Amino acid sequence: MTKPVFVAGGTGYLGRPLIASLLARGHSVTALTRTASASRLPEGVRRVIGNALDAASYVEQVPKGATFVHLVGVAHPGPGKAHEFQSIDLASVRASLSAARATGASHFIYVSVAQPAPVMRAYIAARMEAEDLIRASGLPATLLRPWYVLGPGHLWPYLLLPFYWLAERLPPIRQTVLRLGLVSRLQMVATLVQVVETPTRGVRIVDVSEIRSVSAVDSV
Repeated sequence: MTKPVFVAGGTGYLGRPLIASLLARGHSVTALTRTASASRLPEGVRRVIGNALDAASYVEQVPKGATFVHLVGVAHPGPGKAHEFQSIDLASVRASLSAARATGASHFIYVSVAQPAPVMRAYIAARMEAEDLIRASGLPATLLRPWYVLGPGHLWPYLLLPFYWLAERLPPIRQTVLRLGLVSRLQMVATLVQVVETPTRGVRIVDVSEIRSVSAVDSV
């Protein structure tokens, strides 16, 4: 039997296709949403209205012992959003961890970012701090570390594919380029589904190479 899944950030770029895939595979899914966004959630999901920055607004609706998937974050992160990375991305992780601990979550899943990297330092710093908070929580956790996720509305990096192809074949920079490689939304959702279905006991890191190796799942 599968454990219930609670998703914070279920109406976003990864959240909606993830929920659809989990439901198609027979999982019981509850998703946190604001009132204005509730209609964007897939049919079949249990909707919880609350504030992702305030655990008290939704903690009583988190199933006991659930797999907790945290996908809340600023859309289209950029160098000018350092304040939002702290006030939204990091603050929402604190709230999610509080709710997860209070309800005895069996597994906490967080989409972080590939690191180290030469750009987006404020974004990476916030994600690294979030990872530290997750480790300190004592919860079994999986940390996914993509760099850029290709998909609808996120297509311009396709122009960089020839550069990546060449750079991955140059020994001095090959490992850095592989760590900061591009992944697709299909690959990310497939990896998230796999992680939900294969919980860990400690803290597990899933990097770009592993994300790329996972096969697509139904309904993505």
